[in-house]
Amino acid sequence: MKTIRLIFLSLFALGIQPAFAADDHSLLPGETMNYIGYGAIMLALVVLIIAMLTVLKAFKLVARLLLGPEAAVGAKADKAALKEAKKAARADRLNKLLSLKPMSEEKSLLIEHDYDGIQELDNPTPAWFMYLFYVTIAFAVGYLLIYHVFDAAPLQYDEYKNEMAAAAKEKAAYLAKAGNMVDENTVKLTTDAAALSSGQDVFKSRCVACHGDHGQGNVGPNLTDDYWLHGNKINEIFKTIKYGVASKGMPTWETQLSPKQIADVANYVKSIHGSNPANPKEPQGDKILDDGTAKPVAPAAKTAVLVK
Repeated sequence: MKTIRLIFLSLFALGIQPAFAADDHSLLPGETMNYIGYGAIMLALVVLIIAMLTVLKAFKLVARLLLGPEAAVGAKADKAALKEAKKAARADRLNKLLSLKPMSEEKSLLIEHDYDGIQELDNPTPAWFMYLFYVTIAFAVGYLLIYHVFDAAPLQYDEYKNEMAAAAKEKAAYLAKAGNMVDENTVKLTTDAAALSSGQDVFKSRCVACHGDHGQGNVGPNLTDDYWLHGNKINEIFKTIKYGVASKGMPTWETQLSPKQIADVANYVKSIHGSNPANPKEPQGDKILDDGTAKPVAPAAKTAVLVK
């Protein structure tokens, strides 16, 4: 009765909740009422299940009392017999899988010869092993047809070449992206032919008017001698190209060239040092010695020029 009452109360709470929620805002919110209702229903279901299990147990007890001890013993014997039958069936399936015979039939498998009273059984190869062997044959035939007859899939060497080609594309994309992350603090001196060729192309299209087609100097200074206005280190050349020197007429290329292009031009300028082109312009700036020290140019040779 208590369970029935709890169920009815829960249903009643769920039924009247929308009406109260709509008319009386002083009661609990509708969502809270829903949770209470759901909780009550779940509790009622748990109690109902417990009650059903209790009734079932009571029915079993009554049936055992009505049928008597003989029936209980018979049921127990039937249960034991069923368990033994299942066990025998599992053993039979295992013997078939392993191609084994029961102990009672081992005499039919004995081989005639013996050694010191030891005899050998002529057991066949297990069935699972034969199935596995057949699978390997099917796999070998399929592999031969796919890889060597129809060329439906690449062999290991072809797969390696495909992977290397894909890796080369990824590397090129990465280097293109990483190249534009360089600045005057991270630029590196390089002799890479591709970088120097790129720098030469940019130099010929942007720098020839001021520095000559071979860097010998024109309006701007000679880039091939030992004299420098703003340093001859790769990061110093990069900085000069990037920011320019407005007071000397050297434009800033930061907005017109990518960081990689600036780095390539800087490396190209380093590569043409000492090339001794025809008709070089007079020295300007300080002579940078091998040890990195600067020696000013003679006063007679100083002129007002663009930045190098």
